[in-house]
Amino acid sequence: MKILRISLACCQLAGLLLQAAPLRLAEGPEVQSALQHISVDSLRGNLSFLASDALEGRESPSRGLDIAAEFIASQFRRAGLEAPVADSYFQTADFLQLTRRTEGLSVVLAKGEETLRLDSEQVTVTRTNAPLKVDALTIFKLSGDTVPDEVAGKAVLIPARSSSKILRILREKKAALALIQRTGRRGGDRPVRELVAVDLEDAPAIPVVGVRGDAAKKLVESLPDGATGATLTVRAPGPQREAVKLRNVIGILRGSDPQLKDTYILVTAHYDHLGMKAPDGEADSGDRVYNGANDDGSGVVSVIELASALASMSPHPRRSIVFMTVFGEEKGLLGSQYYGRHPVVPLAKTVADINIEQVGRTDDNEKPQVAAATMTGFTYSELPELFVQAGKATGVQLYDRNPGDDPFFARSDNQALADAGVPSHTVAVSLEFPDYHQLGDEWHKIDYTNMAMIDRMLGQGIISLANDPEPPKWNELNQNTQKYVAAWKKLHGAPNN
Repeated sequence: MKILRISLACCQLAGLLLQAAPLRLAEGPEVQSALQHISVDSLRGNLSFLASDALEGRESPSRGLDIAAEFIASQFRRAGLEAPVADSYFQTADFLQLTRRTEGLSVVLAKGEETLRLDSEQVTVTRTNAPLKVDALTIFKLSGDTVPDEVAGKAVLIPARSSSKILRILREKKAALALIQRTGRRGGDRPVRELVAVDLEDAPAIPVVGVRGDAAKKLVESLPDGATGATLTVRAPGPQREAVKLRNVIGILRGSDPQLKDTYILVTAHYDHLGMKAPDGEADSGDRVYNGANDDGSGVVSVIELASALASMSPHPRRSIVFMTVFGEEKGLLGSQYYGRHPVVPLAKTVADINIEQVGRTDDNEKPQVAAATMTGFTYSELPELFVQAGKATGVQLYDRNPGDDPFFARSDNQALADAGVPSHTVAVSLEFPDYHQLGDEWHKIDYTNMAMIDRMLGQGIISLANDPEPPKWNELNQNTQKYVAAWKKLHGAPNN
């Protein structure tokens, strides 16, 4: 009996060790052949077109964005990927384009005896589908990323570089609106335009009121943290509406394993950018195109290159791999959120999303990043450790750039898939770089040799993930993953306890 108990204990321990076993790195000549398929010249050629002036900055929506979509689809077709949407590579989404009107737009900031009246040249109002009218709303100044419950019913003053995550939390905590101090000019007479999904047209949102100018800056910066004693009054007309269609571009590399081919890995990047700068005057003949070569043309051409490389394998990797480029990231993760609501393959069968963002520039604002990359949410799931091993096999250091509660996790399209419960991370080389969201983000500034190295690391990791029968798991011990774990359990019908 003692021997039996020892045997049972050993079996239980072995089971625990097996359950905790790390994801395994794929090896073999077919893997190396696929990785060598990744070409510096191919990356350069594709990006020099996608980030050219001819595509006019690929704003959502725009003619340039449509041309980019057609080009990406042609590359998926060339690689032999399946077209999963009624024999098409395009997932078409119906949106409304909201153009903000300025007549009657005004804001009044009041603090004690001081009253500051701002007109339409000093104010923007966004993220509301209807006219906005509030009187003497109490202003609460947020000092960090922690949002207290007392913001309910108030105008919450947020930092200028706040992420969409803060706006989501404010909505959850029933704040009335967000107030933000803008910098710079509005851009001449260029109208303020936004997009909203037709299937979310009536969804509750947090209006955002932006104020600019020296007087507004002085008043806003004088306010104390927390309850400020100041008030906000706003009058804004409702926006004009125009129906538009936007497209995610999707191709599938079907897996070779009879069982695993019905499970999926997403490999994603956003193909939109900021469009064109408004002209400064009639004689303006300077550069006006936000080319978006690194952000995120580099991710898009990497998706194309990885699709071509992995499609060259015979047999294909065991799981199916969904290669997708999405619209509207710069407008608030619109394309990835749309996919999360309208998945082309079942989310419950989707084991991971590897999102690729800004992998072309090595001149990071913090320090040069050569043969190195980061993965956001580094301790949130088992995926980063697999790609650390992939990096060791391909000469790339993958490291945790933001230990703890990673502020960059919410700033790219992985967030939308994580919200749905799918283990999702973004791989990046330069999180912030000198030309970020500027006119100078152009294709000739990319380090193509380094980008090819990063893509080989990604390819190694994606093939390994596709061939391993064990799906990656969220780290349930990390408090930052609690809502993602809950979403995963809901997706898979597991008890949430």
